[in-house]
Amino acid sequence: MLAIKNAKIYPVDGPAIEKGTVLIDGGKITRVGADVQIPAGAEVVDAEGRSVYPGFVDAHCHVGMWESAIGFEGDDGNEMTDPITPHLRGIDGFNPMDETVREALEAGVTCCATGPGSANVIGGTFMVIKTHGDRVDDMVIKDPLAMKCAFGENPKRVYNSKNKMPSTRMGTAALLRETLAKAVRYKEQIERAGDDASKLPAYDAKMEAMLPVVRKQIPLKAHAHRADDIFTALRIAKEFGVGITLEHCTEGHLIADHLVKEGVPATIGPSFGHKTKFELTNKSFKTPGILHRAGVKVAIMTDSPVVPLSTLPLMAGMAAQAGMDRDAALRAVTLTPAEILGVADRVGSLTPGKDADLSVYDGDPMDITGKAWMVVLNGKVVFKR
Repeated sequence: MLAIKNAKIYPVDGPAIEKGTVLIDGGKITRVGADVQIPAGAEVVDAEGRSVYPGFVDAHCHVGMWESAIGFEGDDGNEMTDPITPHLRGIDGFNPMDETVREALEAGVTCCATGPGSANVIGGTFMVIKTHGDRVDDMVIKDPLAMKCAFGENPKRVYNSKNKMPSTRMGTAALLRETLAKAVRYKEQIERAGDDASKLPAYDAKMEAMLPVVRKQIPLKAHAHRADDIFTALRIAKEFGVGITLEHCTEGHLIADHLVKEGVPATIGPSFGHKTKFELTNKSFKTPGILHRAGVKVAIMTDSPVVPLSTLPLMAGMAAQAGMDRDAALRAVTLTPAEILGVADRVGSLTPGKDADLSVYDGDPMDITGKAWMVVLNGKVVFKR
């Protein structure tokens, strides 16, 4: 049993608690409050002068898929030989021993969604992991999470260079529609076959991978920066009745009223850094705040390695500096991404019954001067500075 006492506690799902205590047992949070009795025999950490937050959660990154300080040998996020690769699985390209995973943990980022990049129209499946471990199988808390698909400049640039479809936005949309239509037909053939194995369609690895999408078991995870690409993603999802989440959503602030009506969550970012391509022309840290105020469910991402995963809380701070409500910005890197990922029953807030994933900070994690002093994951101290 572990007790962290005398800290200012930010549960996220409730108001901050001055001089509070978090009690942990069996890897779970058992009590949070100002008047928590600490049982005899518990290990006690006095965090006076410090603050306790839930472990931070990134709803969209590629950590472990592009390894640090290495080129081709460690680049495993994009299979740029075929624009339609739903049968790829992020779990098979993830390296838990890459130093960026450890750096994220030491900054209090304890959970993230990671998977393939955006070179392909359909890139494969994402997963949700915790950022501590040496074997990915033991780090996963949800797999598959979603099917990655991409719109806009990336797929058309990659395959135009190969003189292959898609080289236009029309081509990207057409290939996605074709794949979804084939998957629907494949599903119907399986359903008609029933228990008669002789009537089953010939095995197709790509279609097998698409079945959870057309069965509405997992959503499309749609890379889309520009407003027109966002609308194309939504249009196709509606045509086939499949779930979808919006990733990047760079021009979301220009179409906020439409996104509110759609009721689809948006994970915004990376808002930091140079505008490296035309579709990022309207990139701004103001976007998360504008969308949140409009009524869109908003999370903030790093898109690591574009921005290091360890800087996730700082990205929330920059959104707050640009006008987002501070509590909403904190929620956008804790509970909201957990809700979008479907793992809020385990992570995202300091709530009794959830996994004991938390960070104890010196200073403000949303400020460049803040530093994690201690990180707890699954009830165990995994880092202490």
